[in-house]
Amino acid sequence: MKRVAIQGGLGAYHGIAAEQFFRDEEVEIIPCVTFRDIFKCIEKDPNVVGIMAIENTIAGSLLPNYELLKEYKLPIAGEYKLRISHCLAALPGQTIHDIKEIQSHPIALMQCGDFLDTLPYVKVVEHEDTALAARDIQTNLWKNNAAICSSRAAEIYGLNVLAQGIETNKRNFTRFLIFGNEWVVNEIQANEVINKASVVFTLPHAEGSLSKVLSVFSFYDINLTKIQSLPIIGREWEYQFYVDFKFSDLNRYKQSLVAIKPLINELRTLGEYPEGLTPAE
Repeated sequence: MKRVAIQGGLGAYHGIAAEQFFRDEEVEIIPCVTFRDIFKCIEKDPNVVGIMAIENTIAGSLLPNYELLKEYKLPIAGEYKLRISHCLAALPGQTIHDIKEIQSHPIALMQCGDFLDTLPYVKVVEHEDTALAARDIQTNLWKNNAAICSSRAAEIYGLNVLAQGIETNKRNFTRFLIFGNEWVVNEIQANEVINKASVVFTLPHAEGSLSKVLSVFSFYDINLTKIQSLPIIGREWEYQFYVDFKFSDLNRYKQSLVAIKPLINELRTLGEYPEGLTPAE
């Protein structure tokens, strides 16, 4: 059995991603309040696996989560790309015409803006989590209330789905990273092909420093799929760069890291793992 720590309640998209990533195994979901709590959970039980959203195709990157990966030094085991489809759910017997208040996570509310515009008479309330919003409605038996959540959360908490697929942009995907202690990662990656990596590096504050590093990666046929700069706290106007690579030759990728060392100040590999495929519609 895989014990997987997630941010959010049962039925959250993190939990759905965990169940699908480990679809061939039995999964126990460990709900956590914050993303940092996922790492603390692994500290308490080193065999626990963590899963954490890192970017969304609409909302963009979750910048604080990059810093958590760097701080806790737990290697990435893999990634999973989940199609996000929201529904509107309420207590049994309620219709959409009964709803006076809708609650959900701020990002989910943003992603369903066009649908919410069709309900101008409804109050929209931010909640800490999509699944927990559904749970609160069920626990408190709140009539005239609805949650924007996953259909899985609606099922878990016994709510009726009033509207399905209410997200504005149907090309709505979230990329999750799976991570844990080294022996856990080795077990997950057994017999897998490693063709992606995430690293973070800092550069000297000099003209052309980034372009020189990128030229090295190009020479070694390394495909940069993402580059994200973040300020270095306490060092004004200096930045660290979080970079994702794809490659077909693991040895050339490793050679490229050796080649850039004279050009950078610091380098840390966050993980080397199999690329996750984007699911079909």
